Amino acid sequence: MVERARPGRGFSLIELLVVMAILGVLAAGVLPLAEVTLQRERERELRHALWEIRDAIDAYKRVQDTAGTGTLDSRYPLSLEALTVGVADPKTPGRTLYFLRRIPRDPFAPPELPAAKTWALRSYQSPPDKPEPGADVYDVRSRSERVGLNGIALKDW
Repeated sequence: MVERARPGRGFSLIELLVVMAILGVLAAGVLPLAEVTLQRERERELRHALWEIRDAIDAYKRVQDTAGTGTLDSRYPLSLEALTVGVADPKTPGRTLYFLRRIPRDPFAPPELPAAKTWALRSYQSPPDKPEPGADVYDVRSRSERVGLNGIALKDW
């Protein structure tokens, strides 16, 4: 009995190249989507960190106003670290009020910086159109020069 040669099973070189080209086009379309998703997540983290710090600054100010104390006339914290150290509770002697467990990081800042140094600070005496640091911390903003997905510079959030 004579054996016949079977037709080859598998893919030809042309078929493999076509599949690779299709996969390349799909991958090229996914990469920009992944970048936008990463940017959106970092912007969400920034928004949350700004809200958390600003809320802690406001709470610190309310406590200082209630107690009638504070080292400055503005009664805002002297530094971001003051929000983690806490202040004496004016209503309950011997109790300390803490406003933050830790200072959140700016997700757009270089990772080697300590969390408190990732933020640009604005003092109470500083005008809103030209925020500058000073003797106290009235507000914080990102140091990043990037523009958010909403078209507004991150430092203006």
